[in-house]
Amino acid sequence: MKMASTGRKSSGQSHSSIKREEMQSTTKALMVQGTTSDAGKSVLAAGLCRVLARKNIKVAPFKSQNMALNSAVTKDGGEIGRAQAVQAQASMIEPTVHMNPVLLKPNTDIGAQVIVQGKALADMDAVGYHNYKKVVLGPIMESFNILQQEYQTVIIEGAGSPAEINLRENDVANMGFAEEADVPVIIVADIDRGGVFAHLYGTLALLSDSEQARVKGFVINRFRGDIKLLESGLDWLEQKTGKPVLGVLPYLHGLMLEAEDAIDVQQVDADGDQLRVSVPVLTRVSNHTDFDPLRMHPQVNLQFIGKGQQIPPSDLIIIPGTKSVRSDLDYLKEQGWDQQIARHLRLGGKVMGICGGYQMLGESIADLDGIEGEPGTSRGLGYLPIETVLAPNKQLKQVRGSLTMPGQDSVPVRGYEIHAGVTNGIDHEAPIHLADGFDGKLGIDNQVFGTYLHGIFEHKAACDAILKWAGLAATCTPDFDLIREQGIDRVADMLEAHMDFDKLWPEWSEQLGRKGS
Repeated sequence: MKMASTGRKSSGQSHSSIKREEMQSTTKALMVQGTTSDAGKSVLAAGLCRVLARKNIKVAPFKSQNMALNSAVTKDGGEIGRAQAVQAQASMIEPTVHMNPVLLKPNTDIGAQVIVQGKALADMDAVGYHNYKKVVLGPIMESFNILQQEYQTVIIEGAGSPAEINLRENDVANMGFAEEADVPVIIVADIDRGGVFAHLYGTLALLSDSEQARVKGFVINRFRGDIKLLESGLDWLEQKTGKPVLGVLPYLHGLMLEAEDAIDVQQVDADGDQLRVSVPVLTRVSNHTDFDPLRMHPQVNLQFIGKGQQIPPSDLIIIPGTKSVRSDLDYLKEQGWDQQIARHLRLGGKVMGICGGYQMLGESIADLDGIEGEPGTSRGLGYLPIETVLAPNKQLKQVRGSLTMPGQDSVPVRGYEIHAGVTNGIDHEAPIHLADGFDGKLGIDNQVFGTYLHGIFEHKAACDAILKWAGLAATCTPDFDLIREQGIDRVADMLEAHMDFDKLWPEWSEQLGRKGS
């Protein structure tokens, strides 16, 4: 596949003494690194996985180290970053813990919970984890080798930028991993931010000779405009670096794919009557991808409420999950949101809590062992007759069952649980019945609803039931799974049209013939 927009040829050769022919074959693995965070690594990796999967090439995603509060639960009860779960979907396979062997979930500004191969290991501060990287490289390489044995190729996503000099020592996320695993690399930069040539040239210049040698080329992401105006810059970059530009990817307006960590606020155009939904953003908000189906709902006006902002008039307020439930409960009160929620309820509005937000709606939250911070007990908002005690063993599971909202018939519900709390006060009258028990609670004359289930809005029947309870008389909820599939396919189609796969994967040139050819 030639880069559809230019058909240009690369100029120059690698400046490194290591010959490209000595590199491990790309078909064994390919690593996507970026010049900055949010350059497009996650989306590019997902698109490459889908391109290969629909050509019947067995592919799996991999990210050695991920720092994010958005996580997913695998079938065997492990925890990985949501980006790798989406990339597994793009690969048309089930996610496993080996696709993201290290997940860091920040719980303070200088510390995080360290999850290794799906299980929480310990809380570490930044310096402690930096020293621990030498140890964690073992499980990382074990997981990578397992995937390499099972799949024809592995698409690896880097983290942040490989040119962060202060993080080079003991690096396991970018070039440190690439060197250890002996895999080739492509570097992507976001031209929409400006300075794309400086980003690419500077990033390459800050790498060692051996690291530069394993860079196969560059990808320029989110381009708007006439490619002819860019060509002189592309020529300059190739001449200066000896690396080809493998693709100039257009800006995909309205692309709906789950964000790795940053909150995505774009919404579909709403039509007709709208349900007003507000979500206060906590300091350690987790799994905010729970709200993606609502962002994509044409009848929902979803607003994220930030620090110092008032909660506007709403039909439904949803308190999200959090990695630090007691400290974020204090933060919620500091913002005055507790008083605004109380007024909202007095006016007849509805309130929902998910996971940590569910715990906040209860009578108390006890963390006697200091699981998430200083030991102690916090008084909850008091809207649900439940009490929560944080425990060392985190609950990690995918669940199915039925949901019964007031005045409605039961509907199927699916989701996943990620929480350290054990909540007392749940019985057979709970609104959610699962195969192994009950979940959730209703209170304050059915104005308040809480649940541990992340992903509860992703399936039409359950989403409809909750939105009707919140006041939406007639729902037209879109198929979220279909929207996500269409988003992945849209990225793959774009890559097939604008990436030079002949240069990237010469071994598969015939199998990856241009789409439609």
